[in-house]
Amino acid sequence: MKLSHDISLTPQQAGQRARQVLEEIGRAVVGKPEALELVMLGVLAGGHILIEDLPGLGKTLLARSFAGTLGLDFRRIQFTPDLLPSDVSGAPFYDQQSGEMVFRPGPLFTHLLLADEINRTPPKTQAALLEAMAESQVTVDGTTRRLPDPFVVIATANPIEYEGTYSLPEAQLDRFLLRVRMGYLTPELEGSMLRARLDRAAPEAQVQALSNPAEVLAMRAALEQVEVEDDLVDYIVALISATRVDPQIQVGASPRGGLALVQLARARAVLDGRDYLTPEDVKSVAVPALAHRVTLKPELWVRQVEADDVLAKLVASVPTPQTLPRPAAES
Repeated sequence: MKLSHDISLTPQQAGQRARQVLEEIGRAVVGKPEALELVMLGVLAGGHILIEDLPGLGKTLLARSFAGTLGLDFRRIQFTPDLLPSDVSGAPFYDQQSGEMVFRPGPLFTHLLLADEINRTPPKTQAALLEAMAESQVTVDGTTRRLPDPFVVIATANPIEYEGTYSLPEAQLDRFLLRVRMGYLTPELEGSMLRARLDRAAPEAQVQALSNPAEVLAMRAALEQVEVEDDLVDYIVALISATRVDPQIQVGASPRGGLALVQLARARAVLDGRDYLTPEDVKSVAVPALAHRVTLKPELWVRQVEADDVLAKLVASVPTPQTLPRPAAES
């Protein structure tokens, strides 16, 4: 597939490239195909990804592997309790040679930003990411600067019960297109990972760059060619509405949740090489797209009921439209 600065891809071509990227990343990140697919869907859909899990499960390796394979500039911020907003966005400094104030860009100015342990820093610094994530721009001292395109934030967060963490505000959680949970490897896969580490005699597997920023944008544009039938729009609206009336949910999903569900489902179709949506596309991404956007009632938190479980039952209860795939267009 030819790479250039002016690329146009069909959904089938974009899906083929995305599958190649996933196969390459799978060489470095072992035994996590579901998590890798979800992150790929987030990149295709043009959103930001929250990876919430315990330390040491490969979250940083996953982000770095995506940047390397997609050919994107990569920066990492280790969030700590003493991190300031200017440490994230950048700040002006005095240039002695010119005698003028010069803006020094922060680590936000990159294609793929790993915001590591975002919930270890206080809310003021967490909020410094909001404008960047929502508008792809940074405003410092009254001057607005655009961020590179594409701009993707992969944020990692420790579980809220973990020592020294601050819960993310709802407004920031809603900015993430989806939330991914990685989990532990099975003993067999963990053994394979250890053997692979011994065989290569290097800390990490090296991934090959298969794409570039222009092609990533073209892959995203291909999603707009995925057709969505009216009954599937109604189905998505029914899922969002169900979160607002469920007796276990205190605050349901916002309209942004519906938009996220549409784009992630289209990305799912593209990854499968299709230019039309099916109900299964929507169902497969509903929990990652919506679980972090709802607030459960306090008594459920005490009983340690997870939002993922509540959403999974809710999705199973909403009637699925009997949409048949449309016939392929005749050549």
